[in-house]
Order: sequence, then C-alpha cells, then structure tokens
Amino acid sequence: MYRAVTLRVLEEKIPLEDADRIGALAEKTELRLEKGENSVRVFVDEREVSRQVRSAQVTRSVSVVSSYQRVRNVLVREQRRMAAGGGVVLEGRDIGTVVLPTAELKIFMVATVPERVKRRQKDLEVDGMNIDSASLEKEIVERDRIDSTREASPLRKASDAIEVDTSGMSIQEQVEFVVSRAKEIIEGGGR
Repeated sequence: MYRAVTLRVLEEKIPLEDADRIGALAEKTELRLEKGENSVRVFVDEREVSRQVRSAQVTRSVSVVSSYQRVRNVLVREQRRMAAGGGVVLEGRDIGTVVLPTAELKIFMVATVPERVKRRQKDLEVDGMNIDSASLEKEIVERDRIDSTREASPLRKASDAIEVDTSGMSIQEQVEFVVSRAKEIIEGGGR
C-alpha cells in the first residue's frame, strides 16, 4: 500500500520532501488489493499497478513517503478496515506493533542482508532489470535505517512476535512455518 502511494507521488512528480502534498494525495487515492493466482494484485484508482509498485524507483522512495504521519494515518486506517472481519494475513513493517497490536499471531521475519540482496536481484531479473549487488545492498541497508529510526511507526519487532530468520529457508518452508503456528492457535481455541 505504501508502494502504491509512492508510485502515485512519483507519477504526479511531487517532491519527496513535500509532506503536505503527499499526505493530501494519499487521502484522495483509492487503493484496492485483490487476491491473484500467486500473489496480491494492487490497484490504484482502478488501475492495476502490481508490477510498477516493485520498480527500483518506488523502492528507493517508499521509505520517505511512508515516514509521513498523514500517509501512515490513511493507510493504517485502511489496513485495520481490511482486517476487521478477521481471517486475514497482513504483512508490513508495523503491522504487529501499530496496525494490529492485538493480533493473535505475529511473525517477525528477518534475513541477512546478502540473502535479501539475492532475493531482490531475482525479483528484479524477472522484470528484466539488472542492478548490481553493491547498489542493492546500499539501498536495503539505508531503507532499514530510515524505517527503524523514523518517528512515525518505526520498524521494530513486537514484544510478542515470533522471530524467524528466513535466510536459509525456501518460500515453501516459510509458508509452512507460519501455517503451523496458525494451526497451533486455531487448535488451541483461538479464532
């Protein structure tokens, strides 16, 4: 969702420092997420932007856009609305601490920077982009620094979250880990 707003900011050529205009744009932008075959489809103002939100330019800019409280207020409200009926899986850098602090299951996934660089390069190659490892590492480290030190909803692990290092895990192993924890809650009488 933050990537979708960031895409709109870039399309509108709003300077990243202009928190007021970015906040106003976030308030009037219609966002919709739909379950796709193997992923979530992202729509902005009825236009699918699933691929565009993963661009290198959006990745470089999303931490700045997501640091603005007005943007966070809009998107946290929308995320809570989506989760109101329960039975959802949400991912993000503040889901367990700010958006849904009383969620029954919180998983805090981490991976080494080299593993994250490798994964990001693979994602970009699918889209026909080739970015060197050093540049990607610098972007990842800087994004983590910005997100961990921002005033509004900083990136941090919730005290009741289960931390799992996914560095040596396949996607299937990660899914199995999360599903097994969810089943434990369900079988134990949780929702």
